[in-house]
Amino acid sequence: MDPLTHSFVGIASAKAGLERLSPWTITACLPAANAPDIDVVAGFGGRWAALHYHRGITHSVVGTVALGIAIPSLLFLINKLSARVRRHSAAVRYRGLLIASLIAAATHPILDWTNNYGIRLLLPWNSRWFYGDLVFIVDPYIWLIIGGAAFLLTSQGRAKLIIWAAIAILTSLIVFAASASATQGIGNLWPARIIWTFAIVALAKARWRRMDQRIGAAAARGAFALLLVYWGALGWQHANAYRRGEEIAQRVAEQQGEQLNRAAAMPVAANPFSWLFVAETNSATYRFLISSTGSSSPQVSRFEKPSGRAAELVGTAARDPRARILLEFARFPVEQIEDSDCISQTLVEFADLRYTQPQTRARGNFALNVPVDCPDR
Repeated sequence: MDPLTHSFVGIASAKAGLERLSPWTITACLPAANAPDIDVVAGFGGRWAALHYHRGITHSVVGTVALGIAIPSLLFLINKLSARVRRHSAAVRYRGLLIASLIAAATHPILDWTNNYGIRLLLPWNSRWFYGDLVFIVDPYIWLIIGGAAFLLTSQGRAKLIIWAAIAILTSLIVFAASASATQGIGNLWPARIIWTFAIVALAKARWRRMDQRIGAAAARGAFALLLVYWGALGWQHANAYRRGEEIAQRVAEQQGEQLNRAAAMPVAANPFSWLFVAETNSATYRFLISSTGSSSPQVSRFEKPSGRAAELVGTAARDPRARILLEFARFPVEQIEDSDCISQTLVEFADLRYTQPQTRARGNFALNVPVDCPDR
């Protein structure tokens, strides 16, 4: 998930009751909830290093526990040294801060598991990817649910209110800009705009009426309960989408004389009724958008697996270090040859169908063009 979501969860975790365990709890929970994303420093090594290392060891059980211990240990040491310099007793209770930090850190891989990017929980022993396929990597409804509670409970004072106002403006711009991309085939996102607008107004009124003083920590606990309900509803929609998508994929595969091997239904932005379905057979991979309500017939794209001379060219291109990284990451990799009957050189296009399709020019971290020399005939 995005840093805002992790930050909101860290703040809400502290306000849900963890701050009773020790002073400085928010100071520990906020970085602990974001700490696994420290692997973004790999991006300084280039986009392929970022793809290779992101959601790696820091997102595993081992890495999460290590970070959850390191943060309160550092804060306890800072507090103890500060107390010694100022000649007063240390305020931080290490055990309480450690518990709060570990809980906040654990929320990070849980949230990241819910989307289709995946995490490698078992590193360094096993590099298997795990996917929840429930939530798009940026979800405005989670911002409203968890962020709304965090706002109500931490917006006391002018400075904090200004910070929260800036966050509200930023997230609103993102929501409305993303909603404008409905032409990309992810469905009508006007409902997301409407819900967002009414929710922001409701939160502002609740803050003005000082609702935080009446409900306190119950706001955060209620937000987490509502998040579980939301995940449950998405799980139900996911099951519907998967069942319908599998029926379509099975029918298409039978028409082509193919056997369906595996498939996945994955979320799209801010639309719980529209899902991306990808299915792999023994001869091809299919990609289409599916409605969990069964209200429309999807347009199916087919990507045939290379064979013969084309497969030989793909094998050569796959030895490229960048291609190895992409193929290790890709859940549904596809390859296309610009000219399989080439004489001197051709272009092999790799793409992960979760995020993009083979095209003339590769885009982002999820596609790659590799020039290869043609083998002798």
